[in-house]
Amino acid sequence: MQRSVMQIVNTILPLLVLWSAGYYLLQFSPWYTVICSILASGLVIRTFIIFHDCTHGSFFKNKKANDVVGFITGVLTSFPYEKWKREHTIHHATSSNLDKRGIGDIDMLTVDEYLEKSKLGRLGYRLYRNPIVMFGLGPLLMVLVLNRINRSDAKKKERTNTYLINIVITGICVALIYVFGWFAFFLVQGVTLFIAGALGIWLFYIQHTYEDSYFEYDSEWDYVKAAVEGSSYYKLPKLLQWVTGNIGFHHVHHLAPRVPNYKLEDAHESIPPLQQATTITLKTSLESIRYKLYDTERRKFVSFKEVEQALSMKNNRLQH
Repeated sequence: MQRSVMQIVNTILPLLVLWSAGYYLLQFSPWYTVICSILASGLVIRTFIIFHDCTHGSFFKNKKANDVVGFITGVLTSFPYEKWKREHTIHHATSSNLDKRGIGDIDMLTVDEYLEKSKLGRLGYRLYRNPIVMFGLGPLLMVLVLNRINRSDAKKKERTNTYLINIVITGICVALIYVFGWFAFFLVQGVTLFIAGALGIWLFYIQHTYEDSYFEYDSEWDYVKAAVEGSSYYKLPKLLQWVTGNIGFHHVHHLAPRVPNYKLEDAHESIPPLQQATTITLKTSLESIRYKLYDTERRKFVSFKEVEQALSMKNNRLQH
């Protein structure tokens, strides 16, 4: 309880201070505001980790406390609490399962699935996996569209929660625009959420997309292997580890989602088998940008170029 409250104090209060400073400093220079927004984006990511823990019921022992703080942090990060809680629960139950993709994860095709698509289908997938689209347009789509609407199978409680959060967010945005104007609102809220969204997508992407990541069809799928071998240990510098709320210990989180973020490192350090998880650094993580398709035969991610070269060699052999 004490560590949870302290995390709220050292995360949400500085975030609100930076947002306030951003609006105030605009009278001197828009660049001061942009600097505040960049710094605030890091705290939005950390706030999202609090939200994330609340959806797992792990931030507090009390369910009501998790729901209240989850709602508030959902408003601050622009995420619908009940909707995301259900989708993320499905993600944990189906992560790395090739037969149960599509909810709470980044769309990914196997090599065979990609080759079976039409030229238009391949083009659409290529655009989707393009870094400019995924990390540039992705945050806009997520914040403005996907987080604002319910899935068709959502129950009343989930729908009501999404509508209520949308109303609260809309009310806050209208008030801020009325008081400070469109330009100030864009520089503070817009820049902050865009950067945080792009970095958030990157974190989610890198923690499941690396060369030897585990994927298996349902008949052979194993929960423990999916957690430890299908989720990376993203080893970050201490400052970035703090900003990202220890979510780099993603293998630990997937294995035991009820462990709060501030205990993930302790779990990793105290359980030797967890230290065998694939470790990715800032430098090596950049290599994952080229991984687009999963090769089920070689059990690894590959690039479009590798698939095209293999296909070209196969065609040449057939011609000769």
